[in-house]
Amino acid sequence: MKYFYTYTLSIPKEEPLTCAVFFSERKSIGIQIKEDASIQVRAPYYLKPRQVEAFIEEKAGWIYANYKKQMTRRSQSEAAVFLSPLQKNQTAILEKRFKKAAKEYFPKRCEELQRLTGGCYTSVSVRNQKTRWGSCSQTGTLSFNYRLMMAPPAVIDYVIIHELCHLTHLNHSKAFWDKVASVMPDYASQKQWLKEHGHELNEACYLLSLR
Repeated sequence: MKYFYTYTLSIPKEEPLTCAVFFSERKSIGIQIKEDASIQVRAPYYLKPRQVEAFIEEKAGWIYANYKKQMTRRSQSEAAVFLSPLQKNQTAILEKRFKKAAKEYFPKRCEELQRLTGGCYTSVSVRNQKTRWGSCSQTGTLSFNYRLMMAPPAVIDYVIIHELCHLTHLNHSKAFWDKVASVMPDYASQKQWLKEHGHELNEACYLLSLR
């Protein structure tokens, strides 16, 4: 015997996610993000819905991170289906070019925007993170995702400003966001653009957009 219901996971500044909760003869609870980005939670009969929901809320960070990762993979996979053999070769060339451009652009732009944000950083690196657009370490190392080079300039600036402001506030407190707003008053629009279009920032989607 099996039965299930759906639970909506919602945290501030993120889109609500629907979780399908299945009860069956099993000993532990588990969460899986499927290839289609659907979220399945499997729990034993002896747990009550409120216990399952508490577990889901506890794992909210993991769920959102892996959901976004799967959405990116899905977007890349769907876009790749429409690529010709020539275009598939072009994506590899584009990747090299975007990475090269990013390594030249980010250090220069960080230096320019740091004059507005203040703070001191030690180095700037370019990576290909799966779920993050940028990061700031406690030692002042700034890292940026090369795929941001496919985003509008204002969006790139938002991510750079975001990480530069972490040099002063290594958290997401009100003081941090006030500092971001003091440099970029419309940062919320750029942040929203990333949420809605970030999964499209890959070479396959880029090529298809040129048609």
